[in-house]
Amino acid sequence: MIADVTIRPMNIDDLPGVFHLGEELFTLHQYPTLYRTWDEYEVLSFYSTDPEFCLVATRQDNIVGFCLGTIIDKRNSPRKYGYLVWFGIDDSFQRTGLGTRIFGQFKNILEEHGVTMMLVDTSADNEKALTFFKNQGFSSPRDHVYLSLRMGKN
Repeated sequence: MIADVTIRPMNIDDLPGVFHLGEELFTLHQYPTLYRTWDEYEVLSFYSTDPEFCLVATRQDNIVGFCLGTIIDKRNSPRKYGYLVWFGIDDSFQRTGLGTRIFGQFKNILEEHGVTMMLVDTSADNEKALTFFKNQGFSSPRDHVYLSLRMGKN
């Protein structure tokens, strides 16, 4: 099943498939913060500004995984940071090694661009993501609190 999956740079024809897979993965019930910020403009924005850091995994012309990232090049800093902003693997391909493959290619691209440190963030209770990223070598997790405020009359 995973042997016939291709990982390649995202192209314009992939935008709808990436968006729809993200809609399936980033649900309000499971990941409310991701749900609130995921939309078609998010995919288009990354493709428009950082296409070299956008990868897709395809099987028989279907998008089964993606990662969207960027580089943070801080002025007056010797470090160049890679930031993996969006990472999604179709449920039927999770725990097959596909996430490791696409992450590895993303990491290689960042290294080719001189990145010395990669950043990711996830919900503190997203055990699957935390385990995955720890297995990829990430360390020093920090809790991050997201707050929300309902606007208008309560």
